[in-house]
Amino acid sequence: MSVITINKENYVNEVINSEKPVLLDFYADWCGPCRFVAPIVSAIAEERADIKVGKINVDEQSYLASQFGIMSIPTLAVVKGGKVVNISVGAKPKEAILAML
Repeated sequence: MSVITINKENYVNEVINSEKPVLLDFYADWCGPCRFVAPIVSAIAEERADIKVGKINVDEQSYLASQFGIMSIPTLAVVKGGKVVNISVGAKPKEAILAML
């Protein structure tokens, strides 16, 4: 499954109402550590059919970033059953991201 771009309009349907756990990557195009994490997140999306992976651009989706209390990027969050169950700030290797799930 490919990475889904999450925005205010599709957030409820794609994240809150998702039957699968959702890994969210909060990022910005100008962020170096975000560019490090991006290919890892994409690889996880392709490898794991049991989860949904979404990206949220904090510059374009400031409302969602504020809802999650995002203060630093990259921030990764895992949402299950509409609730945030895990959150991690900073660039992480693939093994650490998978461990969040």
